Amino acid sequence: MDDNPMPGGIGTPWRKRDGDVWVYGLLTRVDHSNPAGAVHGGVLMVFADHTLGCYVEAAADGAPNVTIQLNTHFLAAVDPGSFLELRGEVTRATGSMVFVRGIVSVGERDVAAMDGIWRIFRPR
Repeated sequence: MDDNPMPGGIGTPWRKRDGDVWVYGLLTRVDHSNPAGAVHGGVLMVFADHTLGCYVEAAADGAPNVTIQLNTHFLAAVDPGSFLELRGEVTRATGSMVFVRGIVSVGERDVAAMDGIWRIFRPR
């Protein structure tokens, strides 16, 4: 992932294996702030969309995919400079759809919960 930056100049996430689960991370910056001084919710959503898509790609054996739906629940504000971590899981996969969910945290504090559906494009 080191050479796979997220859209919009958000940054480049990293990943590490924690047992059987990949964990994705992103260091937030001051330019990620909203007018209230917290990290903008859109940054959290781009981070989740990009990294949950990595779980989808693995479940779909690398097949191209697109986000159909991404539900986001903001649980707490995030200060710029905080390090985000996302742990996700595939909850269901069919031949053309993958369902995923994840939690974004800062340290031990959950700051957002996401779930979504991705469409898989398989060669015919």
